[in-house]
Amino acid sequence: MQELHGYYLEDLEVGMSAFYAKTISESDVYMFAGISGDNNPIHINDEYAKTTPFKKRIVHGMFSAALISTVAGTRLPGPGAIYIDQQIKFRAPVFIGDTAKATLTISEIDEKRRRVTTKTDVHVGDTLVATGSATFMVDRRETA
Repeated sequence: MQELHGYYLEDLEVGMSAFYAKTISESDVYMFAGISGDNNPIHINDEYAKTTPFKKRIVHGMFSAALISTVAGTRLPGPGAIYIDQQIKFRAPVFIGDTAKATLTISEIDEKRRRVTTKTDVHVGDTLVATGSATFMVDRRETA
């Protein structure tokens, strides 16, 4: 089972960083709408979206948060980490066809409570589309 585990608390340092990037397709948006139940027409209806300030469909904001979760669960802290909280501010829209890059950077480690706090940013190109912080519970390495 060792290969299924990410970083242990003792392996982490402030400043460590990891990312995940994904080009978001139309089918991704439809699947996310189906899974989440969020069928807001701004995401799935071209005619409606043309009447909005964006003039075209936008990707669900929580899709960006899901990319943050991907980094946390697969890269840093990685498999075995438990999501404790997330604060996020959406700053710009993401459109179908955009490549969104979620980055987590460790900003604080509380060894006593086994908590790791990260800065969470999502960019499309040079544009910051979502920013915030997240806290995770991370296992300590087992001692013999």
